[in-house]
Amino acid sequence: MDIRIGIANSPREINFESSQTAAEIEQTVGAALEAKSTHFTLKDDKGKLYVVPTAALAYVEIGSDTSRRVGFVA
Repeated sequence: MDIRIGIANSPREINFESSQTAAEIEQTVGAALEAKSTHFTLKDDKGKLYVVPTAALAYVEIGSDTSRRVGFVA
């Protein structure tokens, strides 16, 4: 799952691959925003932990579950 997180007032975004499902990521971010938490955490495929402040959150883009095809398509 490809995840892109935009941070307010920052030209760069956080981009990483995660083994979590789209529903799990959406639930984690949604729960943090509803509870007015100061941050939420997500883990990538390599075991890195990302702590994202909710006050600076601009957007969260969650990629599709399908894998990309490699090569030529007829």
